[in-house]
Amino acid sequence: MSDSSHPSGPQAEVIVIGSGLAGLVATYELIRAGRRVLVLDQENRDNLGGQAFWSLGGLFFVDSPAQRRLGIRDSYELALQDWLGSAAFDRDREDEWGRRWAEAYVRFAATEKWDYLHELGLRMTPVVGWAERGGAEADGHGNSVPRFHLTWGTGPDVVRVFAEPVLAAERAGLVRFAFRHRVDELVVEDGAVIGARGAVLAASELARGVASSREVIGEYEFRADAVVVASGGIGHAHELVRQSWPTQRLGPCPETMIPGVPAYVDGRMLAITEAAGGAVVNRDRMWHYTEGIHNWDPVWPDHAIRIIPGPSSLWFDACGKRLPAPCYPGFDTNASMKAILATGYDYSWFVLDQAIVEKEFALSGSEQNPDITGKDLLLTLRSRLAKGAPGPVDAFLRHGEDFVVAETLPELVAGMNAIARGPQLDAADLERQIVARDREVGNSYGKDGQLAAIANARRYVGDRLGRVAAPHRILDPAKGPLIAVRLNILTRKTLGGLQTDLDSRVVGADGAPVPGLYAAGEVAGFGGGGVHGYSALEGTFLGGCIFSGRAAGRSLARSLS
Repeated sequence: MSDSSHPSGPQAEVIVIGSGLAGLVATYELIRAGRRVLVLDQENRDNLGGQAFWSLGGLFFVDSPAQRRLGIRDSYELALQDWLGSAAFDRDREDEWGRRWAEAYVRFAATEKWDYLHELGLRMTPVVGWAERGGAEADGHGNSVPRFHLTWGTGPDVVRVFAEPVLAAERAGLVRFAFRHRVDELVVEDGAVIGARGAVLAASELARGVASSREVIGEYEFRADAVVVASGGIGHAHELVRQSWPTQRLGPCPETMIPGVPAYVDGRMLAITEAAGGAVVNRDRMWHYTEGIHNWDPVWPDHAIRIIPGPSSLWFDACGKRLPAPCYPGFDTNASMKAILATGYDYSWFVLDQAIVEKEFALSGSEQNPDITGKDLLLTLRSRLAKGAPGPVDAFLRHGEDFVVAETLPELVAGMNAIARGPQLDAADLERQIVARDREVGNSYGKDGQLAAIANARRYVGDRLGRVAAPHRILDPAKGPLIAVRLNILTRKTLGGLQTDLDSRVVGADGAPVPGLYAAGEVAGFGGGGVHGYSALEGTFLGGCIFSGRAAGRSLARSLS
């Protein structure tokens, strides 16, 4: 079947809009129950798996076998405390289902999730990461313990374990795909959603992720017993990001934003589903990153990568002032965003050295981690244990437009000023702040909060051996050269969306489920119209797609019996 052809065969019982992870999981659960499914997607077959394919493959588990092997003591109660402290739910109606999804998802992560994915063939790397470490309050934002489990095979393997059975079902006639079919409207009759109609787009042979044509060559309409919307968020639709930006909470919307997702992440289905009766809630809740860098070898327009940093880089705002606690690398994304934008500028700086970049810099994205993505154990050991920065990181040091490398601090600051979008930095003031921090190194005591946080991190064996550099003076020539990175705002996740009950049924403005209408994944705020509330704990986005897609598929399988 070509990308733009109409699928033939028996009438589908369910239409799934979107062939990303949430859509694949919903389809997988439906075919397990013997249901016939039609999957619509505006991109070509090469984009199967959607945004999840490009991900690092991080998954949030609670009290997992991997955690227990490393001596990490975790529990449902502790994880839920962290989740609720980060979510900070404060809206009675809009957060009603998000709260319930949060409790259900954390319970899933602490019980069934490991076995569910293990039985599908998914495996984790042995070291659990400590992401989004949060502030200084036990019941506030952040992970109290390491919970970020990296998939062996990264995002492509998360996609694979669901795509393989779905493609087998396609060969058996249970699943049909209609690629290059853009949904423009949901078909509603007697208050129930019973199908979708839209445009057939010109066939595309472009590689995965590359922006494709929107040339219309025809129209279609398909009908079914129910529709699952699994179309993703608004990450590349910067006009929608600007419309919903929470200025009062985070500060002015950045003038410069770079997208961490492909161009097809356009958010169109939110308004389309709302027009069919679905309630969209928490539009102002988003999860964008402050550590974005331009990709020197882009796939999609303005392709951006996120640095996933360890805790040792010194972080300065655009004016050259060190960011306050808890704005340390990898600790509190929203607090860091607010501090950066409060300056009136939309970028910031890491200042570090070669010793830190070799130990602590990782890059988001499956394509930036070829050793783990390719499940090549030898290459992984060589690239992670050898002297020097990992190959993809070294490529950015050499080619990245946001990177400055220099032997001396005056040379470094001159390079930073050459690429600054705002004020010129004062080398003497920057040196004063770095020296003040360096004086605290080598002492068993001290008052530098970041050094205290580093010492705490190094108590965890996973950080001490593989992720956090031993404390040292940044200006020590033996640890050089010096490195500066201009950090941009990278757009990524939609935390609000279509409100859904625990069966992934879309709720209308009256609070009742819209007959025949379901939603899963990012378009549903990863469950309930906002399971994360205001802040995420990381490793929770792929898991949210899996959990909400699973709920949609299983609920529909029961209701169609």
